[in-house]
Formats: sequence, C-alpha cells, structure tokens
Amino acid sequence: MANASADKGSFLNNLGRIYALYTGGFFGFIFLVGILEQLGVGQKYLGYMFMGLTILVYAFIGVVSRTSDVGEYYVAGRTVPAFYNGMATGADWMSAASFIGMAGTLFLLGYDGLAFVLGWTGGYVLVAVLIAPFLRKFGAYTVPDFLAARYGGNAARLCGVIVLLACSFTYVVAQIFGTGLIAQRFLDMNFELACFVGLMGILVCSMLGGMKAVTWTQVAQYIVLIVAYLIPVVWMSAKKFGIPVPQFTYGQALQQIATLEQEFVQKGLAAASAPTHTAPFTRYSPANYFWLIFCLMVGTASLPHVLMRYFTTPSVREARQSVAWSLLFIFILYFTAPAYAAFSKLEVYSTLIGKNVADLPAWVFNWGKLGLITICGKSATAAADVVAACKALPGHAGLLRLQDFVINTDVVVISTPEIAGLPYVITGLVAAGGLAAALSTADGLLLALANALSHDIYYKMINPNAPTKQRLVISRVLLVVVAVLAAWTASTRPTDIVAMVAWAFSLAAGGLFPALVLGVWWKRTTKQGAIAGILAGFGVTLFYLVITRYWPHIGVQYFGMVSNLNPITGAPLISPEAMKAALSNPALLDGPVTAAHPLQSRVGWFNINNISSAAFGLPVGFVVMYVVSLMTPAPSAELQRFIDEVRKPRGKTLMDEKGGLVASH
Repeated sequence: MANASADKGSFLNNLGRIYALYTGGFFGFIFLVGILEQLGVGQKYLGYMFMGLTILVYAFIGVVSRTSDVGEYYVAGRTVPAFYNGMATGADWMSAASFIGMAGTLFLLGYDGLAFVLGWTGGYVLVAVLIAPFLRKFGAYTVPDFLAARYGGNAARLCGVIVLLACSFTYVVAQIFGTGLIAQRFLDMNFELACFVGLMGILVCSMLGGMKAVTWTQVAQYIVLIVAYLIPVVWMSAKKFGIPVPQFTYGQALQQIATLEQEFVQKGLAAASAPTHTAPFTRYSPANYFWLIFCLMVGTASLPHVLMRYFTTPSVREARQSVAWSLLFIFILYFTAPAYAAFSKLEVYSTLIGKNVADLPAWVFNWGKLGLITICGKSATAAADVVAACKALPGHAGLLRLQDFVINTDVVVISTPEIAGLPYVITGLVAAGGLAAALSTADGLLLALANALSHDIYYKMINPNAPTKQRLVISRVLLVVVAVLAAWTASTRPTDIVAMVAWAFSLAAGGLFPALVLGVWWKRTTKQGAIAGILAGFGVTLFYLVITRYWPHIGVQYFGMVSNLNPITGAPLISPEAMKAALSNPALLDGPVTAAHPLQSRVGWFNINNISSAAFGLPVGFVVMYVVSLMTPAPSAELQRFIDEVRKPRGKTLMDEKGGLVASH
C-alpha cells in the first residue's frame, strides 16, 4: 500500500514533465510525417500512421492506468489537480460536435451558428456558480448518487438514471458517428465497419482503468485536438494576411466573404435573397436563436459526464479552480471556431464558386464519393455525374453557383486543409484531432452510462453486498454492451452530429437541472417534488422532441402544434419545386440542411425547433417540483442542516465512500 501511494505521488508530482515530453514527442511525430510526405510516401499510409499511433498512445495510457480500486475507477481516487482536470474536462467537452460539427454549423448558418458557441460556453458559468463545487463537497460517485442521498431513496436515483441513459446514449452515438466519418475517409473503409473500429479505440481507453484511465487519456487527447484545430487556421491566416493569429484576421476574412457574396449576386451565381454570412436571424428566428442558447447553457450544467469530472478533484476549492481552467481550455477552441468557419468559407468562395463544373478540384470528389458533398442536387461522385446533374437544371450555364454546392456540416473542419491546398500532413493531423475529440467525449459518456448501470442500479438497488471485484467486472461488461449498442445505432446514420448533441442537452436540462439546482439551493425541496419534477420535465422535453421530429402530423392534429406539413398525411405542404429549391438554399428552412438531413420542417408550439425542446420541459419541471414540494412534508431538520453545510465553500466531503451521509457539523 505504501509503495502504491508513493508511486501515485511520484506520478502526480511529475505530471508537468510527463506531458511536456508527450507534447514534444507529438510535434516530433508531425514533423516526421511531413518529411515522409515530401519523400513520396502515400497519403493512405500517412493516414494510417496518424490514426494508428494516436490510438496506440491512448491505449497505452489506458492499460498502464488500469485499476481494481473502486475509488480510482469511479472518481480517479479524487486526486486530479485542478489544472489537469480542467484540461481533461476540456477534452471531455470538446466532442465531435465541437471539433467536427461546430465550425461546419457556423459555415452554413453564419451569425445564427453563434448560438452554439454562446450556449456551450455560457453553460460553464452555471456549472461554476450553481452546481459543480457543491456536488464535489457532497462527495457522490455519480449524479444519481447525489439525487438518492439528497432526496432520500432509490426512486430519485432511478429517475436520474433514466434521464442519464437517454441524454448520454444520444450523445455517445453522435461521437461514434464522428469516429465513423473520420475512419471512413482516412482509413478507406465502409462507414458501418468504421463505427466499430472507432468503438475499439474508445474501449481501450476506458475499460480497464475507468475514470483514472479516462482522465489521463483525456489530457493527452486535449493536447492532440487543440494542436490539430489551431494549426490549419493559423496557417491559412498567415498565408492570406501575413498574421498567424486568426482571431485578429477574422474580420478581414468576413469582409472578403461579404464582397464575394455581392459579386456572386451580380454575376448570377447566387440568388439575391441568399442570406449573407454575417446577417442575423436568417436561419433561426430570434426566439429559436435565444431559446437554443438557453437550452444549451442549462444542458451544459446538467450533463452527468461533465459533472462527473468535478468529482475527481482533491477538494471543493480545486473543483472551482478546475471549472475556471475548463473554461480557458474550451475558450481556446471556441474563440477559434468562428474564424475557422470564415476561412473555410472564404476558400470555397474564392476557389470553387464560379468555376466550370467540369473542372472541379479532386477534394470535391473525395468527399462526394462518401455522400457528403452534393453538386446540383447529386452526390459529387465523379466529374461526369456533376456535369450531367448541372446540365439537367434549366438555364444552368455550366458554372458552379452558390446554390449548387452543398457540403455536409460534419466534414467542413476535416476537409478544410484539402480545400485550402495544405500539405496532407495537416489533413491527417486534423483527422487525428477529430478522432481525439470524439474518443475523449465518448470515453466519458460510456463511463457515465456504465457507472449508472453498475453502481446505481446493480450495486445500490440490486446487490448492495456485491464485492469490489464483482462490481468492477459488472461495470466493464456493461461498458462493452452499451458501447456496442451505441456503435450499431451510429452505423445507421441517424442524423447530423450537432442536432443529435443538441437533443442530449435538452433532455439533460429538462430532466436534471431543476433537481440539481433546487437540491442545493432550496432546502424545502422534497423527495416527492423532485421525483415528480424530474418525470414531468423530462417527459415533456422527450415528448416534444419525438413528436416534432418523427410524427409531426400527430402533433399538429392532436396537440395544437403548427406545421408546414399536411396534418392528415404528414406530407410537406410546399410543392416539389419548392422542396428542390430548399435543398439548394438553406435560407428557406428553419435549420441546417445537409445531404443526410435535407429538410427540417417548422413544426411545434410557437414554432420552436425540437433541438430547443427543453424550452417547454424545463419550466414544467421547476413548477411541478416547486408545487409538489409545497404540498408534501418538508425534509427533516437534519437534512436541511446538511444542505446548509453543502453550500459552504470549505470543509471536508460530506458523503463517505459507501454512500452514507456524514453527520453534519
């Protein structure tokens, strides 16, 4: 035991040196791959090198971090320093949606896409002020653990598990979807197989060491993903404007985009009604814009896999500090994403629009073969197909128009180095960064799912006397089962990444936020109120999301929703010609348009998009929780004193390792 403690202390004391060597080695590897590219090594082999080596490094960290200690498996032994926990949280947070999808969404939506940046960043203010430090002082292993202890019993725990499973599973499917896209393009394999290959990379990071392995892997993954995200846009900024700081040259890029947009209209290459990149509320109404920001903020403060990260710090103070570090590490990428989208769009506008459709560059077909770029309404699989598709359009002059070109939002980031003509080493680096982002978030999500099933369901509700070894075996088996199910779901290509992730945020916000906030800040909240509020908020959110997404005609017919769909047949009320125009002109729709997800119909109460479904579930959850709590007996005086103790910024953990509450002070 003494040797183990000494080894742990030595490792923690040398974290700076270890990760400095790792970072230096990674830059050396990039330099080596660049040399190999110049020597004529094929791009396919360079892609294998980037994918293979990074996954091997993550696997190595996962294996050496293996543990049989319950505390290390669930909360990394509560020994993670604030700085490194902030970096790990940044990686946990920087999902495929952030790395792969967000700049693509900004590319498509322009100003309106900033809702995602504002919502996801602002949510960490709520985490720091309302929730994270207090959950850390409480001392729980999982979010349902907190609900059970605060509200007295397994009914609240079970409600928390249900919400956790719904939002985390939706989220992890999006991550595996992202790994599938990357592996499909850079390892040249079938998408369905690529999803399961990505799954293997996820499992080797988390299965043996739990939160301990995931933490140190995520620190390594953050270094990879932030380097991969910054280098291309810094390169493009230096190349175009001579200043390698894209945040400073971003305004110049926007000015050039605006000039090109005007030229396209004058030359007949774009419709006069086409929205500009900087015009507000062209794709989202003001109500949808601000509700989306709100739902993403509240969802951020409710996601179990994010809150779990703050259970790993040594103290409440370091939990607060790690939130600040998290914000810094997330800010670095989010502050760059709008510039990334602008430089990517500038490259497309200046090198592609107006070009003869018979002379399109190779990158168009590289991604078109995967069904991720369409020209004139057809996948850009080959030059002959593109020419034929454009000739079939009335009055087409053979020059690529703005409305002819549609790129899937999920590939903008990983295709930009090719679009900008950067060396392939940069393309491979971006792919490795996207993979790191998807793997890091998937690790945290799968661990949250497996822990909820093994700790909260199996150990706390089914077999409280289960020995440690059996608990860890159950957790690892469930981790694999959930991972395989998520990979299978992702292989069916359910929708675009950003939309799926936004659903997860609304589900978490509607189901968990009222119970978490009132559990800390209103002592009068009762068990009955919490259970009723969780079920009501989650139920309304899920109902609105499912009805508006999958059965809009039922919503219109029976639940007072409005839609542009026929209430009897569910068919669009717009004409086939209008729908064809919609596929080429996202401005006609109230949401992103991609080849995989061509039409988002306006349907619902007050025309609020389903990605903001917590707009209805969240207030219902608060109201129900408040009213039912007032109608039921108040919590005991002892529990209320305990909640007072939780809100104090200092002091020791208030829950013991077996889940019992320590006597209040």
